[in-house]
Amino acid sequence: MDGGILYSIGELAQRTGLTVKTIRFYSDRGIVAPADRTHAGYRRYAPDAVAHLALVRTLRELGLGLDMIRRVVDQELTLSEVAAEHAAALDVQISILRLRRAVLTAAAKREPTPKEMELMHQLATLSEAERRRLIDDFLDTVFEGLHNGSHYAAARRSMTPELPDHPTDDQVRAWVELAELSLDPDFRASARRLTEDHAAGLPDGTLTPPRPDMVAVARDLVRPAVACGISPDSPQADPVVAALTAHCALAHGRPDDVELYRWMLRRLEAASDPRRDRYLQLLALINDWPAPERLAPVIDWSVAALRIRAAR
Repeated sequence: MDGGILYSIGELAQRTGLTVKTIRFYSDRGIVAPADRTHAGYRRYAPDAVAHLALVRTLRELGLGLDMIRRVVDQELTLSEVAAEHAAALDVQISILRLRRAVLTAAAKREPTPKEMELMHQLATLSEAERRRLIDDFLDTVFEGLHNGSHYAAARRSMTPELPDHPTDDQVRAWVELAELSLDPDFRASARRLTEDHAAGLPDGTLTPPRPDMVAVARDLVRPAVACGISPDSPQADPVVAALTAHCALAHGRPDDVELYRWMLRRLEAASDPRRDRYLQLLALINDWPAPERLAPVIDWSVAALRIRAAR
């Protein structure tokens, strides 16, 4: 014991940089026990108390509780065991803090009402099972009861967000916004109408191939015109519209006339909801997929061009 050297609590304070009050506090709780006492009852500490207190200070600065520190000092737990356990606890705290920061950041940009703020917080802190139930309910509304189940099973999977175990702030914010969208009755109704319109182009049997989706046809035929800056009311748009209507007339067995224009208008207007593009953008961010192509410019161009020509 270093030739029997013992330190008073004041000397120990000088050597460790801790206050006498702090050392007495640790001593009273059995974390750093005195090696002896004087006849007057004053505590005396062995030199190894300096190292123990240095360890205690380090562990406290790392956020460990006194019970766990006592177990380390008493050698009930190794430092590696303590580090692993505390790191796991910090992971949970970090996850909670990240969720809170994401909600607050989103709120700062939106100026939500107190009710909206509460909803955002609730959506951000849902468990995985709760998130799954929320999305399943939305997708049931969109797809349930339609024929050609195998086709829509794949479409349903492609619209399912999978928030990772350790999401980024952007992914959390995207999840909150997507969840809010999925709870919006008007958006649900819009998505359902679009799916029903698409289902009308699918055969009931398995021998007849499905008709091409009108939005996909418009994307392929109209995208070059949008990219070139052709106005939907210009003569240069006429051959583009003619190709679009001819393709749809052939695919759906309808005359290429004004009634076809009006029928196509109804279908494309149903698909023009900007929330559809937003849902897909948020979905890609959450699932770490490549950003999808925005279809709104193509659909808006097609709607404008058809509306002009249907009125002639």
